[in-house]
Amino acid sequence: MAGQRCIVFGASRGIGGAYAAHLVAKGEEVLAVCRTEPPLGQWIQADLSEPSGIAAVAERVGERPLDAILFLGGIWEAGAFTDAYDFQASPDAETRAVLSVNLVAPIELMKSLLPNLKKAGNPRAVFIGSLSGVENAGTQEVANTASKFGLRGAAEALRCLLMGQGVAVTVINPGNVETPEVMDDIATGRFPPQLPIPMADLIAAIDCALAMSPASEIRILDIAQRGFE
Repeated sequence: MAGQRCIVFGASRGIGGAYAAHLVAKGEEVLAVCRTEPPLGQWIQADLSEPSGIAAVAERVGERPLDAILFLGGIWEAGAFTDAYDFQASPDAETRAVLSVNLVAPIELMKSLLPNLKKAGNPRAVFIGSLSGVENAGTQEVANTASKFGLRGAAEALRCLLMGQGVAVTVINPGNVETPEVMDDIATGRFPPQLPIPMADLIAAIDCALAMSPASEIRILDIAQRGFE
């Protein structure tokens, strides 16, 4: 995909930051969407929990074609995935924020940026979901799990909508990935001892989804950890 234009949501850190750096190293043009300034890419400052953030992204992109839209960020409840999580203590505002960023924003951004995608020769949209959003694998974090199930549903509807229009849609559902946050949670004992998914593996999976010819698309890809230490 060298020389193409990609927009990466969640590009300041974690999976989004790592993949944005990977794209820049390959010579891609990266539009980096996040609240805080990213280390690489053309920064589009936006809070995706707010309608004004969605509008800001569309305004900055303008009429430019987009070869790939990559939704690689997300948020979750305080104490998520640890014993500190308390559903009943989670504020309603937190629930709305998680659903807004993880589910509503991708839907509204796809609507806004679909004309930009359709200008490309082999356009792709990639959503990072979670194994929490897979049947019989959900976790107790209600808002986060609901958002990940909803994201899979939105992607399925988009595939139906875009069938025959040349836009491929992929959802990648990983387990714990070796982001700095996950590694810190393991080191401090908030997560049990485990072998997280190497970032290189997730980058390879996204690359694979983007590299398909116009005749093919990877629809859903689940990436599980093979075991614990």
